[in-house]
Amino acid sequence: MSEAMVDKIKRRPARRESALVLEIIQGRTTVAEALRQFDLPPSEIESWIEDGKRGMENALLTKPEDVRGQCERQFKALQEVYGEAMLGLRA
Repeated sequence: MSEAMVDKIKRRPARRESALVLEIIQGRTTVAEALRQFDLPPSEIESWIEDGKRGMENALLTKPEDVRGQCERQFKALQEVYGEAMLGLRA
């Protein structure tokens, strides 16, 4: 693993997980090497990999149109609840 990648992983905790998981998936490093290099417990890296798999699966299952439709339905439902609450306050 390059020094730049090591610096990137050490400096940015939020990006450390995805960067390291990507390195493992791409075969540029192994879980064993990452454990030694970053002094991480095995369960932490295993958790990151599982989270990455779930995130990847969700990203591939969801189409942008589906997300937009879901957001629009939630927005309309919230508007209805808000409208009802405002009517209740006025009464």
